[in-house]
Amino acid sequence: MIKYAISDSSFFNLNSAKEYFSKLKADYFLYRDKNNPNYKKDAKNYLELANSFGFKGVIHQDYKLAKELNCNFVHLSSNQINDIAFAKELNLFTIISTHSIKEIKKAKELGADAVTFSPIFTTPNKGEPKGIESLKEAVECCDIKVIALGGIVSQNHIKQIASTKAWGFASIRYFKP
Repeated sequence: MIKYAISDSSFFNLNSAKEYFSKLKADYFLYRDKNNPNYKKDAKNYLELANSFGFKGVIHQDYKLAKELNCNFVHLSSNQINDIAFAKELNLFTIISTHSIKEIKKAKELGADAVTFSPIFTTPNKGEPKGIESLKEAVECCDIKVIALGGIVSQNHIKQIASTKAWGFASIRYFKP
């Protein structure tokens, strides 16, 4: 099961990144900082650092920037579903956020490589959690990699997710330094 760390500007900055990466136990690292006026420059720095520690760096939303930075992975927001084709034209491994079986099926149809499905557990400001049974349904609905997301903060959560055969889990707080 893959482990997908999502950055959060509230606890993470470039000055502490090297120490963070030296302790991180993940496979993928999503650089996500929606309000950073230096996003392009910082994304480049984070990707280089993540790659130097052996993580697969992922760019949030901006598939053109991902290609420009020679990043092979992009994570699109759920409102970017029509951008899947553009990301795939750039030969990017494309992950898209989903919140329903219908969205998962649409993402698969449009060529996404993987989806996050959320929120699985209680998450601040993200609505009613879907729960493990809904995650099982999402994993079984079609042949696409499903990454559980939302409220994952403990080994117990990860154990529950593993029982669903999800491809992996993504989290901000679980990987918080």
